[in-house]
Amino acid sequence: FQSKAINVCAPGFHVFSKFVKLPPVDTSKVTQIIQYEAQQNVPFPLEEVVWDYQILGAAPTGELEVLLVAIKSDIVEGLFRTSEKASTKLSLVDVSPAALANAFRYNYGDLEGCSMLLDIGAKTSNLLFFDKEAIYSRGINIGANSITADFAKESKLGYDEAESTKIAQGFVSLGGAYEEPEDPQQQAISKIARQVMTRLHIQVNQTIQFYRGQQGGAAPVRLFLSGGASTMPYTAQFFAEKLNMPVDYFNPLRNVQIDPAVNVEELVKIGHQMGELVGLGLRNLAHCPIELNLMPKSALQGQEFGAKKPYLIATMASLVAILFAFGFFHDRIANSKRGSLEKLQPELQRLQSLDNQIEAEERKLRVARMEAEQLAGWLEHRPYWGELFMELRQVMLKTEREGKTKFNTDTGIWIERLMVDCPPPGAAAAMDGTGMTNQPTVRPGRRRGGAAPEASRSDCNTISLVCRAADLSHVAPDANGNFAYLLQEQLKASPLLSTNSQVVGNISPLERDTVTLQAVVYPKRPLKP
Repeated sequence: FQSKAINVCAPGFHVFSKFVKLPPVDTSKVTQIIQYEAQQNVPFPLEEVVWDYQILGAAPTGELEVLLVAIKSDIVEGLFRTSEKASTKLSLVDVSPAALANAFRYNYGDLEGCSMLLDIGAKTSNLLFFDKEAIYSRGINIGANSITADFAKESKLGYDEAESTKIAQGFVSLGGAYEEPEDPQQQAISKIARQVMTRLHIQVNQTIQFYRGQQGGAAPVRLFLSGGASTMPYTAQFFAEKLNMPVDYFNPLRNVQIDPAVNVEELVKIGHQMGELVGLGLRNLAHCPIELNLMPKSALQGQEFGAKKPYLIATMASLVAILFAFGFFHDRIANSKRGSLEKLQPELQRLQSLDNQIEAEERKLRVARMEAEQLAGWLEHRPYWGELFMELRQVMLKTEREGKTKFNTDTGIWIERLMVDCPPPGAAAAMDGTGMTNQPTVRPGRRRGGAAPEASRSDCNTISLVCRAADLSHVAPDANGNFAYLLQEQLKASPLLSTNSQVVGNISPLERDTVTLQAVVYPKRPLKP
């Protein structure tokens, strides 16, 4: 399989973006000033992010309008590793608002007046303004997942089931004199969808006011919708009524030539979701208004090395030719010196014996140094175990406090058993509530005349908890389940644990008015065994 170059678009909720204005300065100082602005505006140290900028133009006052974007290095490095696993070569990392802007300009560059593009995603939404050559965008932390989460909470359904119901039956209620559906689930989800869209509409209105007041933009005259969440029925009618302007769906394939073999009818159904895809493709075919690239430093270094590789090969070939030319001359000199070498051979053998002894001692020294470094690493990592277990204790205490407030009764939860999974399989160490291991500790011994054998150890990245909590079924039938949800939320909110941490399995009643809860947590930083 031959590696192919690909372009990747980072989602909006992973990207920090800001429009800044720079004073009129000499072009040689623009980069220095933008770096200063990045240090002031990016909410992370610059050494922890990949950032780029685009000069969008100059204001009538002479100020430079600049789009500044940044993304955490570990996120973009993850995209690069995923690309390598798929046997592809990552050549460009764009951001969602920039890709959407390029796709819109390519397809709707002939429109007069100010246009808005609202891309409604799962977690966030992007609102973009287009007025002649001016572009402005803002990310809004409201998406379709909010509808699913609120509906799951109200209907007591699992998240996946609530998502399926939303896709199959959901629509945006138009309110007023419109007749409500008879199905209670459909009725509930339509009202929740309207509430979420209303919150989104409020954010859109605030952004319009900011754009007109602070950015000096014109009043928008039309709205285009895109993104997977915009397909919910009556979404366009809702925004048309609220904003009092024409609303249409964004067609990123409007000026794109489509292969006759493609089913156009099926493509039309999902075409408005392909804005970022078209924007990425245009980067390889045309000059785009916004050309950002958040490639990781390691990839850029690899590309630079690849560009220099032909020159390195040519240099090596030249060196080989030079060496071959001098080889004949050196061969004659070698023959004359061979006689002298034979006379020195006894002394050379003695020195060789001493050299072998020195190498043996150096090997022993290297082994000792490696053992010392490994031991130092273990000692350095030991406090992290304590920090993690103290964090789990704080999670239990916070869950107790939340439960007492919510259910108006004393609640209790404690860890009864803790298991740490350290691959390969079979290396997990079971622990009781005190944090002591239930398995005997095995320390590697030393071999006579050699170094200690290196144990086969891997990072521990999964912790399984078996917790016992007070039975709350006397408070409400679903109180135990809600209490388990509180525990899961506290685990996800922990700064030391991944948001993938969750409560799993069924809640099992036990004697003495208690129940058991099982949870799987993933430390953000793997544990060293």
